[in-house]
Amino acid sequence: MIAKFKETSVFYTDTGKGSCVVLLHGFLENSTMWNVVVEEVSKRNRVVCIDLLGHGNTGCIGYIHTMEEMADAVEAVLKELKIRRAIMVGHSMGGYVALTFAEKYLKNVKGICLMNSTSQADSEERKKLRLRANQMAKDNYETLVKMSIGNLFAENMRLQLSEEIENTREEALKTSVRGYIAVSEGMRLRTNKEEVLQMIDKRLIIAGKQDPILNYTILEEEAERTNTPLVELPNGHMSHIEAKEELLEALLEFIKS
Repeated sequence: MIAKFKETSVFYTDTGKGSCVVLLHGFLENSTMWNVVVEEVSKRNRVVCIDLLGHGNTGCIGYIHTMEEMADAVEAVLKELKIRRAIMVGHSMGGYVALTFAEKYLKNVKGICLMNSTSQADSEERKKLRLRANQMAKDNYETLVKMSIGNLFAENMRLQLSEEIENTREEALKTSVRGYIAVSEGMRLRTNKEEVLQMIDKRLIIAGKQDPILNYTILEEEAERTNTPLVELPNGHMSHIEAKEELLEALLEFIKS
């Protein structure tokens, strides 16, 4: 299904009935990453999955996709569906979008789950890495994407999940170079949202013990500092692939609570 935002089509799916859960994918992903989650969660809930700007079947709106614009695109979908309140589950970048959505539309947020995500802004080192990656994207996009995707998984899982990793790469390459750079810039410019996280009563952080992107100890400290419950999984950055059953258990418990 399609909603309109700034003359661009925003693609989404709407499955099941009950309290609404909105699933927001990460960078270089799209709404198909949630297929297994939708199947289970939609048995008791209404589940809305959105292709964020520059990803999946949703177009670009410019050369920088700020987290604020991403959040406004999500709001356009919920308005189209007449959904007033929802639980937001965001994977990685999707978590940044969920927090920005909460900052702008707090009354519409019933709860937030940051899945392999954080309320912190990029470190200076991370910002420099994004700038270098954006430069590489212009010259050698396929190599950049293939390398980036492989690095998201826990090292000890990469061999046994080689097929899943290849499928993830294929989905990632559907994101255009323009989409990559626009969103990467948006993430680089985002601000700290720790205070926003603390404003939401129902909140959860799901973290991978071996996450190569987000240091587990730092996430543990963030959870403690913000008094946010933390679920530890044994995997890397891609919980929905590396630890499907444990992730589903954690999400279902959070949604039900």
